[in-house]
Amino acid sequence: MQLIEQGKLHLDRPVQEILPELANPQVLTGFSADGVPMLRPARRPITLRHLLTHTSGYTYSLWSESLARYEQITGTPAIFSGKNAAFSVPLEFDPGEKWQYGMSIEWVGKLVEAISGVSLAAWFHDNIFAPLGMADTGFIIKEEQLSRVATAAQRETDGSLVAMPYHPPQQPEFFMGGTGLFSTPRDYMVFLQMLLRGGTFNKVEILRPETVAAMMTNQIGNLNVEKMVSPYPARSQNFDLFPGMQHKWGFSFDINPQPGPFGRSAGSAAWAGALNTHYWIDPVKKITGALFTQVWPFYDDRVVTLFNQFEQGLYQAAPSLRKEG
Repeated sequence: MQLIEQGKLHLDRPVQEILPELANPQVLTGFSADGVPMLRPARRPITLRHLLTHTSGYTYSLWSESLARYEQITGTPAIFSGKNAAFSVPLEFDPGEKWQYGMSIEWVGKLVEAISGVSLAAWFHDNIFAPLGMADTGFIIKEEQLSRVATAAQRETDGSLVAMPYHPPQQPEFFMGGTGLFSTPRDYMVFLQMLLRGGTFNKVEILRPETVAAMMTNQIGNLNVEKMVSPYPARSQNFDLFPGMQHKWGFSFDINPQPGPFGRSAGSAAWAGALNTHYWIDPVKKITGALFTQVWPFYDDRVVTLFNQFEQGLYQAAPSLRKEG
């Protein structure tokens, strides 16, 4: 979004102009009787708008049985491996025809690097983290930070938690636009406060107000955010942030067009991290909140219940907190 503001990236131009490897995308249509993936050329080029709204056709195998099967048959690594070979996977649908969360944001990271001439880690540090004072946020864990890394845990069928250390790749072939950052709750709340305040926090402007407003506006038209179904239940349960409600996608947040059931206003933005780090930004009531855990599987029932109770309690307490403030 910063590069769009600078006129260096454009939402509706084909991204193949910058990344030639995206010039001839292929769509996975199924598998032959003997298991060979069947492909056809995509009907239109991929744009930055497609990538930012997860309507490009790129998915994550964590929430796609078809892509998981393709990776297994072809020996292609998952994108979370941090290996460049993961980018060789096909689309699952034609650009602009559906919404499905996936590795579009990893491609956006490649675009940022191609335009800026620096690594994604360097861009984030110089243009976001350092200006905001987010000293504990980055892709690589520093030696002095190792003792403060939270241990991840796996939820067992009996409800207990078993320690399961997890570190995203520390020597990746590329820095991932959609995952892999380490941070602290304090740092991330600074980032959320910046967005809540229209792109500026502590007198530091990261984005213009109109840019942040566009990020929190429906950018997928008549398409809807769909329920995510995982072939890997130990890593993610099936989930829908707003079951029974149509919801949309901005640049790059889930948007609820109707008021949420636990207090957030219509037009709020939200999403989460795979180890159950959940947040929302309410630009109407000027409230942002987050819950940080390190628990598999994603959308763990107990964590989601706690998050909902936290949101509801925060809104109930907000009037008195404002008076005290």
